[in-house]
Amino acid sequence: MSAMVRNEELRRPAVAALAAAGVAVGYFVAGRLGLLEQVVVAGARVTPLWPPTGIALTALLLLGLRIWPAIAAGALLVIASIGSVDAAAVAITAGNTLAPVCAYLMLRRVGFRPELDRLRDGLALVFLGALAGMLVSATIGSGALLVSGALPASGFWATWSAWWVGDAMGVLVVAPVLLVARTISRPGQGARRIEPVLVLAATAAAAYVAARSPLNLLFLVFPLIIWAALRFELAGAAPCVLAVSVLTVTAATDGVGPFADRSVLDTMVILQALNGSAALTGLLLAAIVSEQRSTQRRIQQACDELGEVVARLAPGRDPRPGPPDRDGS
Repeated sequence: MSAMVRNEELRRPAVAALAAAGVAVGYFVAGRLGLLEQVVVAGARVTPLWPPTGIALTALLLLGLRIWPAIAAGALLVIASIGSVDAAAVAITAGNTLAPVCAYLMLRRVGFRPELDRLRDGLALVFLGALAGMLVSATIGSGALLVSGALPASGFWATWSAWWVGDAMGVLVVAPVLLVARTISRPGQGARRIEPVLVLAATAAAAYVAARSPLNLLFLVFPLIIWAALRFELAGAAPCVLAVSVLTVTAATDGVGPFADRSVLDTMVILQALNGSAALTGLLLAAIVSEQRSTQRRIQQACDELGEVVARLAPGRDPRPGPPDRDGS
């Protein structure tokens, strides 16, 4: 028995170390992918969509506050891969770590559930996890560039706003996909198995065409996102929103479709308005549908239990067990 206990005690640190390494590597890989699509705002390079913020917040929600050193390590590795590690880099690393930590603490304060099956959870993720929490990283990061001289004072607010929106979109787009991935069940048979694949494929195709067409057709993705949310809740809506965001960010950085011949500011406004609206539509509608279906299940369960009670108390039926018949039955 003592040997089993000792093995269990040794296994726990090993599992924790493996989880931390996975988070750091995941942050680094997502950061490198995010850096593939950059825009220059007031001389500073920022990303319209920063996936590591979604990975960091998800890791904190699932693994707890003890995982923050892995987030810091991943953030520092991303910065080290593109430049030297100086005081500004350390400050940016601190901001990228503090932002998801603050978002996590605020979400835990309001009783957030990672299942995202209530409207209040969707609203909390949007306004506390994304919009409020990412103010920290944008402020510290832009401030560090300003103090170091890499950013002129006239470009502070433009860089700050682009940084904030990119980090917030990382939470809104990536975190729901990761949260739902751990609870997604195997699809049913026949049409039930094919339909979610068709919805995702149709959304990706519509987003690709709309993002690269010279016509303003970006609104075409919304009926498909609504369809996915109504039919499959967050498990359907989250991947569709991710596909829309990735394809539109790629088109925006390539300067094609509705983003052609536009200034960086105009491009960022159109891009973030679209991605933000898509994320809000999918996330909040999926949460409402989940909450309604959960309420219906509870009502059905209560009706079934009430029916059993009524059946026992029906006239002509004694709910108490009577004495056995003479034949012993």
